[in-house]
Parts: sequence; structure tokens; C-alpha cells
Amino acid sequence: MNISPTIMVIDDEVQIRRFLGTSLTSEGYKVIEAATGKQGLIEAATHRPDVIVLDLSLPDIDGIEIIRELRTWSSIPIIILSARSQESEKISALDAGADDYLVKPFGIGELLARIRVALRHILTTVDEGNVIFSVDDLQVDTIHRKVTVSGDEIHLTPIEYRLLTVMIKHAGKVLTHQFLLKKVWGQNFVKRTHYLRIYMGNLRHKLEKDPACPRLLLTEVGVGFKLAGDKQFTIDVHE
Repeated sequence: MNISPTIMVIDDEVQIRRFLGTSLTSEGYKVIEAATGKQGLIEAATHRPDVIVLDLSLPDIDGIEIIRELRTWSSIPIIILSARSQESEKISALDAGADDYLVKPFGIGELLARIRVALRHILTTVDEGNVIFSVDDLQVDTIHRKVTVSGDEIHLTPIEYRLLTVMIKHAGKVLTHQFLLKKVWGQNFVKRTHYLRIYMGNLRHKLEKDPACPRLLLTEVGVGFKLAGDKQFTIDVHE
């Protein structure tokens, strides 16, 4: 089963959220909605979407501040969808860390194209252009977001998939608990090691022949975890 990319829409206009929800779902995306900046920040930290579509004019927090807050802990692509058309507004949003800017009213075709570009950028940075990762019976196709074990497709949740792709990028290296928590959940979650234990356990049950004696997702006692590979390093949390 392929994993559908998750798009988060942060916009206080109900009509816009409904329109985007219907349009994006019909294209095969999973959609999460938020009507306020505060709700959007909470949902982004909880669900770790692949792309965020953000309106700048929200009732509680200005969109520029939301971008800055997100960029303190996440590199999730942010596409601004706003009625603010002034060049100064665009520059401010991009300087704050947004990846793209689309002015309302907009064409859904153009938005979909920009989302595809953002997703391609994510995929090309997963493992320096290598779109197929294989080790033993595990194969991960990062272009189609397809995970198989011994040829059988495995369904992963978005967070499980992100955790796996972070480990793929650093295959063979020992990754500290703090490093993984920061990369997958964000800076505010670096002390919540129970999150990591739960999701690593889930991955082992889905990917390992014997989860009690893992051969792929290895534990480095007191340090962190490692995806089986040729080289062994420790990635520092401050990388």
C-alpha cells in the first residue's frame, strides 16, 4: 500500500478549506485542516505533514510569525496562499522561511504543480538522489513512497515513514535519541523518548521478521538507534 503525502491547510476561510480539501483529496493526498495559527502549529507538530499550505491573514497569529515558529524546529515545505499581493509581503514571507508564494484568487492546477515541486524536493534530499533503498528484505521506493518487505507492501503511518526515511538518509550510522526526536517531531520534543520507543517498536513489528531480535533497526544501548548498513557513526544532536 502506497503512503499518500499529507498536506496541511491552515486557513480561516471555511470555503477555501473545503475547496482545497476536496481538490487535494481527489488527487490522492491526505488533508489536515486548521482554522487558526495556534491550531495549525499544534497539528503540524502532531502529524508532521509533508507540505503546509498557509494563509498569512489568520485571526490569532500572523502568518509570518507562524513561518518563523515552524522554522525553529522544522524544514517542512511551506507554500503561502494569501490575498496579500504586495511585493514586500512576499519578500517578508520568503525571508521568514516560506518556500513558495501564491496569491489569491488562484488556480488549483498551479497550486497542485507547486505542491508536486515541493514533494520532489523532499524526495531528492532523502538520500542524495538515490530513490530506491534496499537492505536485506526491505525496499523503500522514495519516489512512490512505497515500502515492501520480501515483496509485500507494508502500510506505514506518516510519522513511521518519516522516521524510517531519516534513518535511511543516515543508514549505518548510530543516531542519538535526541537527534531522531528533533528530526521527526521537532525541537520541542527532544526529551520525549517514549515517543521514539513506541514508533520504533511499531516499525520493528512491521519490518522485522522477528521484532524481538531485530536485524535492521538496531538498538545502541544508552545512545540511540541504527539502520543496518556498512558504516558506523554517531550523529550528534547539534548537527
